[in-house]
Amino acid sequence: MNTLLWILAVVLAVAFVASGTLKLSMQREDLIDRTPYVEDFPHWTIQAIGVLEILGAVGLLLPGILNVATILVPLAAAGLAITMVFAALVHARRGDPTMTALPSMVLALLSVAVAWLRFGPYPL
Repeated sequence: MNTLLWILAVVLAVAFVASGTLKLSMQREDLIDRTPYVEDFPHWTIQAIGVLEILGAVGLLLPGILNVATILVPLAAAGLAITMVFAALVHARRGDPTMTALPSMVLALLSVAVAWLRFGPYPL
């Protein structure tokens, strides 16, 4: 189970680093074309979300790899889950199709699984 949790953490970290990097590196207009919800928020908010996603991804892996402050792994997973719940709520508020919110919901569920299992029966 520990190996599965590591694989899941790496997959989540890759997804959140990719998402966060796009939010930080793309121009606002390009982001709006790619993800229309961006027009509902100031650009600094989108960039702050990108920073949080990257920090969360680092928190999923680095403490476990270094075996230092390993409590940060489930805390990072919980924080990312909360972020994705709010992302799904933004899509629901906008009236977006369910398929638009599906990635947020899947990432939230996977993050909850990592947080739950790392807080509980499979700590680092």
